[in-house]
Amino acid sequence: MHKDRYAVTGYPVSHSQSPMIHGHFASQTGEAVDYQKLPLHPDEFESGVKQFFSQGGKGLNVTVPHKESAWQMAAIHAPAAERAGAVNTLYLNQEGELVGDNTDGVGMVRDIEHNHGGNLKGANLLVLGAGGAVRGVLPVLIAAQPASIVIANRTLARAEALAELFADLFPITVLSYQQLDSAFSRAPEWIINGTAAGLSGEMPELPDTLVDQHTACYDMVYAPGGTVFQRWAESLGANKSLDGTGMLVEQAAESFRIWRGKMPDTKPVIAELQKALFQSSAK
Repeated sequence: MHKDRYAVTGYPVSHSQSPMIHGHFASQTGEAVDYQKLPLHPDEFESGVKQFFSQGGKGLNVTVPHKESAWQMAAIHAPAAERAGAVNTLYLNQEGELVGDNTDGVGMVRDIEHNHGGNLKGANLLVLGAGGAVRGVLPVLIAAQPASIVIANRTLARAEALAELFADLFPITVLSYQQLDSAFSRAPEWIINGTAAGLSGEMPELPDTLVDQHTACYDMVYAPGGTVFQRWAESLGANKSLDGTGMLVEQAAESFRIWRGKMPDTKPVIAELQKALFQSSAK
């Protein structure tokens, strides 16, 4: 049986769980999909993407460090990718044009609201970091209609530039980490960690007053045994302390829906990913 070719591309990409995730989706939905890893050095990204599609490839998921390059390559940007400046899903439309989409924001909000019973509408949000990961999810976070969004970042100018980019959609407040000590009269309902430091087991120095029993904390990355941000939140008695495993599966499901027109059941796949991570942390 012929299978349509898909892949995840990044550098490195050996650690990616995407082939396992999409393999489950294909089995569930009966779709004929062959999903592989495609490591591409930044110098060969553009030529590698062109070659993949010229040889009949149907779709690519894009991970670090290529998301901004993918945005620049795309001839057409889906609404979620337009302002995000980053693309994690590529495919060709019927005219053969390269379309770029970003499913990270949809994946995160769906994980928060559907899998964990969270409610972002009317909530006060504190977002840590002002890099590509945060920029990628901001359009969907804004669409969730929170009461307020504060972005805190080590470099204030970078956060200010990000707030300015979305100023016509939502009034975002910008703070340095040092200003967080006195910024809130009460703890925010949600703290979302979008800093790259989480990947290396670090996090910004944050005041303990940011978290109380009503605060939910969400880390956009994940790690076997939990992230340092999760452990910080748990130590302060946070209402929820979540990592990005659900986001990873949900953004993949949205990519699968875009490509195949079918929405897979994410819950068993999230459970499978969490089990795999638990086993690797126990080794």
